[in-house]
Amino acid sequence: MIPARIEVVVDEKLVKEEIKKQVDAAVVSQLWFCDANKIAELCCLSVRFLEEHIFSDYRMRAIQIQKNRKRIWRADKAFEVIEEIFGEW
Repeated sequence: MIPARIEVVVDEKLVKEEIKKQVDAAVVSQLWFCDANKIAELCCLSVRFLEEHIFSDYRMRAIQIQKNRKRIWRADKAFEVIEEIFGEW
């Protein structure tokens, strides 16, 4: 039998990115509420863009919870509405 030599090369950057994606997915599934900054971070969009195109939509306003100037949304409902709005583009 001929001895075999196997060498495994691991790209640490790719592994770190994959771990970050998995952690982010786990965090999103655990979110109850989110604010404009968190939605912007999770959607990879600016808060300004979201203000103009998403938060001004009547469906997002319908699920918005506001106390003084702080606005939050139920995470599960907000992501459903955002997907619905993006689907119309």
